Amino acid sequence: MTSTSVLLTFEDYLAQTDGLEGRYELVNGALVSMPPESPENLDIAKGLMFALARYIPISLIAYNTEIEVSGGRATCRLPDLVIHTEDSKAAIQGTTRATVTRDMPPPALVVEVVSPGEQNRIRDYRYKHTEYAARCIAEYWIVDPQQQQITVCQWVEGQYENAVFTGAQPVVSYVVPTFDLTAQQVLTLRQG
Repeated sequence: MTSTSVLLTFEDYLAQTDGLEGRYELVNGALVSMPPESPENLDIAKGLMFALARYIPISLIAYNTEIEVSGGRATCRLPDLVIHTEDSKAAIQGTTRATVTRDMPPPALVVEVVSPGEQNRIRDYRYKHTEYAARCIAEYWIVDPQQQQITVCQWVEGQYENAVFTGAQPVVSYVVPTFDLTAQQVLTLRQG
């Protein structure tokens, strides 16, 4: 991961990323180049997207959608999957890029598949946890292939309450109440 030394506003970021190659996040005003996802993480995210399509209208499921969050300076995250509400989906309709800004309603759920490495773990479990809670996103799923667990963070009265699911435990979601896959099934979607 590399970052720029020039601090950007959110508006600068939106203008700066036009025409850039690769994936970027804006983190505390710095443009941070994100390495490509591992094939395993991409397969888990893709498998989860298809699994969620059994419960959620496909029009509300998104990938490659940015979410502006609060930080010490301007910050914009690029989660692996987003489940929109009808309102957040309507808010980005007709825009030139799939970016949910702070003045738009938040999505219902975001999913991050944790990449290997301590910095990635810290980013997903600590920083994004706080940022997504501040955006009032109803659920944040942390899918962790290395730890073989899924943490479902449910937004309750301004903060997340975490439930960790492993092995044969069914993943419990309030956003997707009929979801019936176990943690192990989600973590092995790439194999199916």
